[in-house]
Amino acid sequence: MLGKKMEKALNEQINAELYSAYLYLSMATWVEDEGLDGFGNWFKVQAQEEVSHAMRLYDYVYERGGRVRMTQIEAPKTDWKSPEAAFEDTLEHEQKVTALINDLVSLARKESDYATENMLQWFVAEQVEEEDTAGKLLQRVKLVGSKGHGLYMMDRELAARVFTPPAAEEE
Repeated sequence: MLGKKMEKALNEQINAELYSAYLYLSMATWVEDEGLDGFGNWFKVQAQEEVSHAMRLYDYVYERGGRVRMTQIEAPKTDWKSPEAAFEDTLEHEQKVTALINDLVSLARKESDYATENMLQWFVAEQVEEEDTAGKLLQRVKLVGSKGHGLYMMDRELAARVFTPPAAEEE
């Protein structure tokens, strides 16, 4: 049985994951408006990942006898001054999500909710990957700048990203 504090915190995290998807879709629209469809693809795939994270939490809450409560999703930022600025915000956002996940782990430990702590370890590992990817992409976009052949090549590379749902055995 899921405790009320943990249920509330997981519901807040579901909202945060859906906000992340909304933010990445907003970034996708901005870069696509700038003619960077490959960057747009990367952000749209990132949005799909965030929805899958929300659904993983959603399913877990019900599996543990809790109730999911959908709440309003905050409106995200809609404009950036450059692709570099968008990836700076991406890294900063992923660091914020990491802090939220760490807070959930701390709460699970405080509540002696070992099942939830165990489930959250997948998210802990996922956030290491998310921060690493965002950091590396930010480094690369800084190297290539906001115009020219390097940006074009990076755009083509990011166009190849596809969403791959996590395998069932990873759950």
